[in-house]
Amino acid sequence: MPITDDAKDLQDDLARLRHDLHRQPEIGLHLPRTQEKVLQALDGLPYEITLGKDTTSVTAVLRGGGAAAGNGAGDTSAQPSAARPAVLLRADMDGLPVQEKTGVDYTSRADGAMHACGHDLHTSMLAGAATLLAGKRHLLQGDVVLMFQPGEEGFDGASYMLREGVLDAAGPRVQAAYGMHVFSSLEPHGTFCTKPGVMLSASDGLEVTVLGAGGHGSAPHSAKDPVTVAAEMVTALQVMVTRQFNMFDPVVLSVGVLHAGTKRNVIPETARIEATIRTFSEASRLKMMDAVPRLLKGIAAAHGVEVAVDYLQEYPLTITSEDETHTAEKVITELFGERRLSRWATPLSGSEDFSRVLAEVPGTFVGLSAVAPGGDPATSPFNHSPYATFDDGVLADGAALYAELAISRLAALSRAA
Repeated sequence: MPITDDAKDLQDDLARLRHDLHRQPEIGLHLPRTQEKVLQALDGLPYEITLGKDTTSVTAVLRGGGAAAGNGAGDTSAQPSAARPAVLLRADMDGLPVQEKTGVDYTSRADGAMHACGHDLHTSMLAGAATLLAGKRHLLQGDVVLMFQPGEEGFDGASYMLREGVLDAAGPRVQAAYGMHVFSSLEPHGTFCTKPGVMLSASDGLEVTVLGAGGHGSAPHSAKDPVTVAAEMVTALQVMVTRQFNMFDPVVLSVGVLHAGTKRNVIPETARIEATIRTFSEASRLKMMDAVPRLLKGIAAAHGVEVAVDYLQEYPLTITSEDETHTAEKVITELFGERRLSRWATPLSGSEDFSRVLAEVPGTFVGLSAVAPGGDPATSPFNHSPYATFDDGVLADGAALYAELAISRLAALSRAA
């Protein structure tokens, strides 16, 4: 039976798990209810499970029993060996601090929290893949590491799991890694999206405090107004991007916080700016780290005020392996047909801490459109919106892709050994 048919048999179970996760979203590195649901989904399956020490991560290792993995045919008691190949499949599990407004019947019951980025689908699909792989264990010519990760949304959960050894959980280091991400818009329903090379931008944060001297709004000459300086800085940052950076190597800088003062006739002592910075090359990223503080300190000096600049390095570029991307594309077209594959010409300006995994081992990241069937991907609310909805209909296909990536890649690695 094709793995897609096996996956369809799991569809109802995956939808129930997804709805259960969606009703109880958790934020950050500590997701005890989510971890419990993942462990329940893995219960009874032949996985070696390790829980995170500093987070509620779950790492599950399945030892393959395929004959070409160095075992006897049908052997399902394989032991770790340096000669055995291993691959990793990753799903993030955390939600966002967003108040849900979708109106679905499984709406979040947690005030101010929502699975607005589809991580509930990722977790459910990987749990489905766990079941599929356990059933195909005799075909696995190596080992599979499942990486259920908390804290992707700004908490760098991947780095915690890397430090705790997820890449070496099977014994030898994994030789390939695959992640997946659903979208609530961008592409027609069920479309898988790939791109070799730079797929997602790097993400950095900027926190700026302008230190002036407070005074009466009627006498600005007797104070040092940080508000006008901060306003000039916001404008100057945008101009700098257009004048110091190549338009074909784009930089995106967006100010999300601009805060000062308590009353209209009081000049405050401080003003605060917070911004997100996205870059698509390491050269531009390094240049921004130098150019931004230099510009802001120059403006502050010109106005006789002080400025504190914190440039926060967050997630690096998500760079996919060309070979592993082509592997994923081959599996997608074999399972679902060429029409279900979209090869992106340009990167997406979102960022991912799966980039840290891809910086260590070859792998790729696959997008999957969960727009409602017949929905308009151009107008559907995008990920992170309180109105973002994701269709359950992609769950079985996502689970099948995860599983087949592991099966086929292990077979290729075993043949090459």
